[in-house]
Amino acid sequence: DSTGFGTTVFQRWFSFKYGKEINSKRWVKCHFMTGIKTNIITGVKITSEFDNDCPQLPELVGKTAEHFDMDEESCDKMYLSQDNLELINGHGATAFIPFKSNSKASGNGRIWKKMYYLFMLKNDEFMGHYHKRSNAESTVYMIKSKFGDFVRSKTWTAQVNEVLCKIICHNICVNIQEMHELGIEPDFFALKSNLH
Repeated sequence: DSTGFGTTVFQRWFSFKYGKEINSKRWVKCHFMTGIKTNIITGVKITSEFDNDCPQLPELVGKTAEHFDMDEESCDKMYLSQDNLELINGHGATAFIPFKSNSKASGNGRIWKKMYYLFMLKNDEFMGHYHKRSNAESTVYMIKSKFGDFVRSKTWTAQVNEVLCKIICHNICVNIQEMHELGIEPDFFALKSNLH
């Protein structure tokens, strides 16, 4: 999924359509993948507000696959492409991405056809898997309610770093919560001995 973080930086342009100058605040777009049980963020990429979501998915899937075994990926329609379906399948997971109204089964490969027919013929089953992605909205709420929905930094690099800090803080909070819920005792000395 993706979400935006507002900035204090304004952009200004002349609109020929309205015949006047327009001012608006810029924002930073955070693309992320999240676990459905813990809401931990497994992959993140920060872009400008003008970047589309679909091309960001391969990097997010790659980052997630480095540290997690994926069974399913539930994504919005904006991530629908043959390449993304093939990529997710290549990592051993099933992609539950709803098809658009103008999508067709023909000419897009075996995985596309399989998921298209599952979507069309067993829609209730498909949507049951797809709706797990609503946890991404919970993740966004967790981050923005604890750490704010805007960044104070002025430069692009600082804005990116500020959003990444929010993500790191969120993941630390999730790890602490899961440690207590699951009764996991951290062993920092074992980690230290493995580093030598």
